[in-house]
Order: sequence, then C-alpha cells, then structure tokens
Amino acid sequence: MRISVVSAHASPLPVLGDAEEGGQDVHVADLAAALVTAGHDVVVHTRRDSPRAPAVVRSRHGYDVVHVPAGPPSPVHPDDLLPHLDEFTRFLRAQWRADRPDVVHAHYWTSGVASVLAANGLDLPVVQTFHSLGAVAQQAGDEGVPEARLSTERLIGREASRVVAQSTDERAQLVGLGVARTRVAVVPPGVDVRRFKPDGPTLNRTLPHRLVSPSAGADDVITALRSVWDTELVVVGGRAEDVRGLREHARACGVGDRVRLVGRVPRVAMPALLRSSDVVVCAGADGAVTPLEAMACGVPVVAATVGGATDTVVDGVTGLLVPPDDPRTLARVLRPLLADEARRDAYGIAAADRVEARYSTARIATETVRVYQQAAGLPQAVEASAHEV
Repeated sequence: MRISVVSAHASPLPVLGDAEEGGQDVHVADLAAALVTAGHDVVVHTRRDSPRAPAVVRSRHGYDVVHVPAGPPSPVHPDDLLPHLDEFTRFLRAQWRADRPDVVHAHYWTSGVASVLAANGLDLPVVQTFHSLGAVAQQAGDEGVPEARLSTERLIGREASRVVAQSTDERAQLVGLGVARTRVAVVPPGVDVRRFKPDGPTLNRTLPHRLVSPSAGADDVITALRSVWDTELVVVGGRAEDVRGLREHARACGVGDRVRLVGRVPRVAMPALLRSSDVVVCAGADGAVTPLEAMACGVPVVAATVGGATDTVVDGVTGLLVPPDDPRTLARVLRPLLADEARRDAYGIAAADRVEARYSTARIATETVRVYQQAAGLPQAVEASAHEV
C-alpha cells in the first residue's frame, strides 16, 4: 500500500539519533519503519519547525519525511498549531492531488484536522490515532486543554474512516465521545524488541532494590515508598512543574534521599535503566508504552487498573494490577514482591515472552495495515484479531 502518515508536531527524525525519550515521535518512527519492512511505501508529513530542515529527508529505514511549511520554522506547542493548520491542509491537499496515496494515517488531533479537511472530496480514507484525548486530560485535571480541541476531536472521530484506539479503555472513551464502536479498532503500541530485551547492560544502583516509575502517578509511588524499605525510586519524565511538585512531595514524605527525579531519559539509555529495576511501577494513566518496554526487558510491572496497562499486564503472570489512587495497597503489594526474587524472575520471563509474541512492531504493523484495508475497502488476509490483547 501507499501510505501517507501525518504527524504535524512530532517528527520521527529525532528518534534516529536517539535524541528523544519516547512518545508519538517514537511510535510514528517505529511504525513507519515496520511498514516499510513489510513492503509498503510510506511518506511522513510533519511540520517544518526549523529553518534548516530540508524539504524532504529519506530516513535510514526507507520512508520519506516531508517538512510542511506551515507557521514559523520553530517549535510550537502541539495544542497551539490550530492557526497554522490552514497552510498545513493546503499543502497536504496539493500533495495528495498530485500523488494520491491509498490511505492516510493521522496522529494526534491537529493532524486529524488537517487530514480530514485535506482528504475531503478526494475519496481518500483517513485513519486516526489520537494518542491522547482532550476530554480525558481535562477530567484528569489538566487546565490547559483548549476548548477547540474538545469539539474538534468529536468531529474527527465522526469523520475519519477508522479510529485506532491504543487500548480497550481508550475505545470506551471514544465511544463515549460518539464514535461508532464498529469504526474503532484496538491496536496497541508496539515495542522494538531488538532494543528492549532482557539481555544487555544495566545501570548501577545504590540500594538493594530499585523501582522505576513514569512521572504520571509517581506521587502515589512516592507515598508508598514510606513503607517500602531498602528501595530507591527513579522517576522518569515530567514537565518542570511536575518534577518540582514530586520533589516537594518526596521531602514531605521523608523519602527525598531515596527518590531520583531524572527527567527526560535519552531513548538509547532507557533499556539499561529499565533492566536495572526490580519492578517498574505505573500508578497513573500513562498508556501502555512504559509497561510494554519494561516487560520487553524482562522486568515485572505493577500497574494501576487504568489506561492501557489493563490490557498489557496480566495480573499474577507478568506482574500485578492494583487499584488507582491507593498508595497503601501499592505498598502492600510491593513489599512481598521485592522480597521474592524467584517470583519476580518468573513474572519477568513471562512478560518478555508476551511482548515478543504479541507486541513487536512487526506484529503491530500487520494489525495496522488491516485497519488501513478496512478503511480503504480492500480485501484482508485472515489473521489474528487486532482486538486480541
């Protein structure tokens, strides 16, 4: 198939140099590479955010990245791109008129706006992946969600040919926004199992046990750490204000000397950090990526029953699931798990096997192509369901 991927604010190119710690850019880069490996022709459209960016770059994986001139050639916050989407839309429409793809895959709501408008009248199927939903972020207390995003996401959900949800939890959220369940396919994120694997270097630690947590939900992990002894916590990611709040919370809990807030971790360093931990704890709605990468490294995951982790973590097999917003239960679960190396090893082996079999980028690319074929009305090969998680 000829596939046009639209990722307005997140270019896949920094991933090639391991400059980013992960996110939509990594997802787009890994998926595009896997699609090319499977024999598809892929072009990624992203906004030109530097005056030095060439018009077209051929990635080392074989897909082209087109830098779209829309707005200033400098970084712009993803939710502030709306005033520049007219330019972006006109560029896409001209490109697709001249060289029509079989399907368009838009990532994030701003890409969806441009893609749906540019494809209008061209008989082009548009597949949409939101990555995050404004309504969900707002419910979680994010006061910076623009109102335009909320109404626009509903419009995109109705107009797109298919919508890809990255978890069954997200599918329920999309249906709640009015997207027909029959047009939503659950396809989880993939993992580069050549990079994230059990074997490889690890980072040193200063205490007998180490936990690693993304910044989302780390406040609960810090609270639990008060009654989890001989254990340090490494918190990854988070905005500057989040990190300040977590540092103050750690001091207030009396565990500041056992909490390391490392911020953004280069992509190349993540596997070694994950392998250095006894358990990766995902206590917030951080999607499915962090649990999957930890599992691929053979590390058990303790996760709250929110977001994508409810699909990926098999309770009592690859890790443990706990109620959200419950540090006391989290501590009660962590203490015996940290004391039982054999149990952790068993979970880790099962976790790595599960990712290898179910969540490799090659497998996820195959499932994504099936969604493309549905959107374009093309025949599909009979394979395992994309809803199997």
